[in-house]
Amino acid sequence: MSHPIRIAVSEDYPRIMEIWESAVKATHNFLTEEDFNYFKEIIPKHYLPNLEVYLIFQHELIQGFASISEGNLEMLFIHDDVRGKGLGKELYRFMKEKTGLTKVDVNEQNPQAIGFYEKMGFKQIGRSEKDGSGKDYPIIHMSL
Repeated sequence: MSHPIRIAVSEDYPRIMEIWESAVKATHNFLTEEDFNYFKEIIPKHYLPNLEVYLIFQHELIQGFASISEGNLEMLFIHDDVRGKGLGKELYRFMKEKTGLTKVDVNEQNPQAIGFYEKMGFKQIGRSEKDGSGKDYPIIHMSL
């Protein structure tokens, strides 16, 4: 079954951040509270306005979002309430068809995400000690 997908506008940011928070709390238990609050503040200010963000709906409610930049999947988050129900896979496939993405960076401490992308056909091609913000969260670089 396919779900409606559309591009986000700034009015969607509060719901996007609710989804982000629910997904991060469920999968990123390695984040310090300080860093969680840092990302919570900068994502709507600096990331979302500069990215094309796509939303996936279920029962007229936004349940996930994804974004891509230069072939790299920057974000793909699904609300924890509906995780494991195929929405992430559907949104990923949409992004791949629409944008031709080939790469994704994943937190090494998030084995669920690494497993998801491996199932989607990605292979590890590298590793960085720090994340894109220069914080001490190792990143696994993956490519199709």
